[in-house]
Amino acid sequence: MYNLLAVSFGEIFLKGKNRNTFEKKVIEQIRSSLRGFSDIVVYKDQGKVFIETKNEYDMDEIINKVKKIFGIVLISPSIKVEKDVEIIKNKTKELIKYLCSKQNIKTFKVETHRSDKTFPIKSMDFSAIMGEEILNEFENLRVDVHNPDIYVYIDIKNSAYISSEKIKTVGGLPVGTSGSALLLLSGGIDSPVAGYMIAKRGVQIEALYFHTYPFTSERANEKVKHLAELLEEYCGKIKLYSVNILEIHKAIKENCREDETTILARRFMMRIAERIAKDNNIDMLITGESLGQVASQTMKSMIVIENSIDMPILKPVVGLDKTEIMEIARNIGTYETSILPYDDCCSVFAPKHPLIKPKLHVIENAESNLDVDGLIEKALSTLEIL
Repeated sequence: MYNLLAVSFGEIFLKGKNRNTFEKKVIEQIRSSLRGFSDIVVYKDQGKVFIETKNEYDMDEIINKVKKIFGIVLISPSIKVEKDVEIIKNKTKELIKYLCSKQNIKTFKVETHRSDKTFPIKSMDFSAIMGEEILNEFENLRVDVHNPDIYVYIDIKNSAYISSEKIKTVGGLPVGTSGSALLLLSGGIDSPVAGYMIAKRGVQIEALYFHTYPFTSERANEKVKHLAELLEEYCGKIKLYSVNILEIHKAIKENCREDETTILARRFMMRIAERIAKDNNIDMLITGESLGQVASQTMKSMIVIENSIDMPILKPVVGLDKTEIMEIARNIGTYETSILPYDDCCSVFAPKHPLIKPKLHVIENAESNLDVDGLIEKALSTLEIL
């Protein structure tokens, strides 16, 4: 029945003279997301973007992909027709008949928006005309302007567009309009959610995964790669870096107290992440830390860990509890992959009784027993792009 999607923007409307740049980004991402479909046309008609397809059987799959694109707040499956009163009447009645065959409808309301002021009938008058036309054709229907079973939306632009549904999407800002950040992507629940939340604010995401192969398995690597692929449905293409920090953990175990392991390892991770970010012109780091959730995420631990670098860190889930983070993970489709039981480097080398209130001078003294620069260079020599 439907032959295109009408796309509505949210915050982009607030961008003034920069709005066109934001719209172009969204259109680029729509085309990229739908590159696997044939006969797709994406175009603008008087301020709104439309996605037209010649194969209506693709519509559900197209909707599922487009609803994950940041910058879009609503999509409406629509019918495109000529800007002719009789044609609009006939197509609208066809749509009503189709909807009545799918659900029990007793009431309706027509809403017309006339962007093209050369169209001779004003919006409210055209809604009244269409309402009367529907009442004459369907005797069992009546008008309800407050709580109708269905809406009939008619949008008059260079063409006319008829729809009955507005599907809510993820919103946010188009990816790439707010800078770039490097996500420290573990195999857990929190970090994919953190990446999603920052990408939603228009940030281009790249990701970094630390492992200790062969102490962590190839299946753990595959798990993280799959998480990155799931995030790509929202964030666009993600470059995933991989670094082996086994030698760092060995050095910490040999030269430092066991309870300092987590804090020391995290400081190394931050330094390596900062180096990779600076080498690739990435603006900030992202972590999935939630305040107080584990030993390395107490306030004292965060202070000591972050003291090791100068680059700012974005922590979008820091004020959320685990239940809230898990709910977002389920909604974006990463939860089931995140809970697969493959150890990461943090869990493999986790001490039985980690420090929860580390002191900076004590940790710095422990690091004096390590060849910090040499260990970082050795780890960076294992850098791969997965």
